[in-house]
Amino acid sequence: MTQPQRDFTEVYGLGFEDLFVGRTASVSRTVSEADILMFAGVSGDTNPVHLDEEFATSTMFGGRIAHGMLSAGLISAVFGTRLPGPGCIYLSQSLKFKAPVKIGDTVVARVTVKELKAEKRRAVFSTVCTVGDKVVMDGEAEILVPARN
Repeated sequence: MTQPQRDFTEVYGLGFEDLFVGRTASVSRTVSEADILMFAGVSGDTNPVHLDEEFATSTMFGGRIAHGMLSAGLISAVFGTRLPGPGCIYLSQSLKFKAPVKIGDTVVARVTVKELKAEKRRAVFSTVCTVGDKVVMDGEAEILVPARN
């Protein structure tokens, strides 16, 4: 029995031809204690500012904060699942951490097409993470996007 033919977007997400400057997508996540503990376990980053409330209270943050790369990981989630979606290849990312994220904060990660490089099927995106109206991280990424044909 033959498999039914699958549409390009079922396998890959958007093709380069589907992108335009200004196209945007986002994901959000409320950061939990479990998120921080799991990220520490996976990454090996056991800095006490993330894990030890007594220590973290004595820092400029006044309490525990989430790993900055946890928020950055949400940017990766947008690319891999929404825009452009499955099949894209993350080539580069610059990041600037601007404010801490704490347990219970809801982080919104948004990517926006900034530039298209048709000759190489690459897209440059502005990337930003916010908590409410506050920017907690921003930067720029370059993604290789599959063509439909």
